[in-house]
Amino acid sequence: MPRATEKKKVDYGALNSPFMRVPRMNVRAARALLDLNFSEIYQLRGRDPETLFCDYKKIRPSAQDDILKYIKLAVEFSEREGS
Repeated sequence: MPRATEKKKVDYGALNSPFMRVPRMNVRAARALLDLNFSEIYQLRGRDPETLFCDYKKIRPSAQDDILKYIKLAVEFSEREGS
């Protein structure tokens, strides 16, 4: 059992990524997009969120299903931002 004084690790790479500009974005989902080798929001335009999530599940089988909704948010944001 972890002690109360132990801190959670902070993913500064994900926190500082462009994906955190997406309203209501989750840090774990930003990390997922980084792990899929995306580095900018515009790269998500025209992508299928479910395919991206399936690709992520291949590299992180224990990924939580709620990440899909954040990937959908990011893809929608990228398409609105580009218009």
